[in-house]
Amino acid sequence: MGERSWWAEDDGGIQVSVRVTTGARRSELMGAAGERLRVRVAARAVEGQANVELQRLVAKRFGVRRSAVSIVRGERSREKSLRIAGLTAPPADILEA
Repeated sequence: MGERSWWAEDDGGIQVSVRVTTGARRSELMGAAGERLRVRVAARAVEGQANVELQRLVAKRFGVRRSAVSIVRGERSREKSLRIAGLTAPPADILEA
């Protein structure tokens, strides 16, 4: 599996495993680290603000609507599983990061 370890195809989309750091200076994808995609978000983990920012950032970078990105597991955890509907693979620039 190697480079595909942080994402997997599923029915009608892909599942992405992420590790989120909140309170960063800016929101950005940091690249893969082991079996997770590292993500920094500028929002704090208060009242779901970081989750909203995570969904916004992932939607923008993966080229989908925010409604296509859902948190499947880990809503209150740093390690989350996201489902991105309508894709068969992450964009090439993210795979190379």
